[in-house]
Amino acid sequence: MNTFISRAFVTAGAAGSAMLLAAGIASAHVTVDAPGAEEGGYTVLTFKVPTESATAGTTALKVTLPGFKVAGTEPLAGWKSVVDKDGSQLATSVTWTADPGVSIGPGQFQRFVLSVGPLPKEKELSFDAVQTYSDGTVVNWDQAANADGSEPEHPAPSITLAEGTGDGHDDDAHAVAPSSHTEAAATTDTTARWLGGAGLALGSLGAALGLGAVIRKRT
Repeated sequence: MNTFISRAFVTAGAAGSAMLLAAGIASAHVTVDAPGAEEGGYTVLTFKVPTESATAGTTALKVTLPGFKVAGTEPLAGWKSVVDKDGSQLATSVTWTADPGVSIGPGQFQRFVLSVGPLPKEKELSFDAVQTYSDGTVVNWDQAANADGSEPEHPAPSITLAEGTGDGHDDDAHAVAPSSHTEAAATTDTTARWLGGAGLALGSLGAALGLGAVIRKRT
């Protein structure tokens, strides 16, 4: 009985270790996340970049873009970012490069954030990425899913887009917002001026009544 239990624990332990190892390998991929991303809308892409090497750190990441009208990077201490555009001024790639002495060390990861839009009318959007290490090693994350549905060794980071609703995600929506603020500010300014004028009128009336009372007392 004890032998059977021991073997069961050993088997379970081995299976658990294999599962953890597989999970560790999967989590080491370069991935991208964009919650709520919709076709035709704007979103924030967050690229998660882990360092798989045990001896070198990640010093650069280049991501290919499908041609965004808008593409802006979030400032990141120790890193410089450059957005490349084509002749039509559409963003075709973005590159983050570490400052001298800076890197994503072994066992660590870094998030790189990019605001983009409008998104294309596609159900799935992939971003080929190139990861460069301090020892010169270059890893291309650009492989599509295998024919049998299994994950390749270096899959391209990708997101799934929801069907566009047009609620506040297009250019017209971005253009309306500033005018709404302007109208609200104008209304507030008009109200403030009206209240100010009423206050001055009441003040003048009070002063006149006070002066009349003084004159009556002296008489």
